[in-house]
Amino acid sequence: MNTTNKHSFEVSQRFYFDAAHRLNREIEIEGSRRIHGHTYLAEVAVQGEININTGMVMDIGLIRLEVAKVRELLDHHYLDEVPNLGIPTLENLCIYIEKAMRDNGLQLSRVSVWRESLGDRCDMQVAIN
Repeated sequence: MNTTNKHSFEVSQRFYFDAAHRLNREIEIEGSRRIHGHTYLAEVAVQGEININTGMVMDIGLIRLEVAKVRELLDHHYLDEVPNLGIPTLENLCIYIEKAMRDNGLQLSRVSVWRESLGDRCDMQVAIN
């Protein structure tokens, strides 16, 4: 392997969760003020250089373990009652997922949350220290 060229890689893991919420909005769209549910899709990413000893940026299995923990906090829950989530928007879901994974020692470079059925998506780039 050529180690003279430094490359940055991004490895990611997708997951989904089903959850209910409601939003107090300025406008009423498709019953959003009532309790309703979605299938959310999410993707978390880690960016970096390949570790010469492992051949990986990070073992994807470690990311999967953390994803399972976060998914457990959100899947089949009423998002309005999830502690520390705040208003259950796509933006706040990105922040929540990033913080939960950071608190468990995983430094993410990106978090995305979307609802495929509606075409809604939010991408959050995370500043890497």
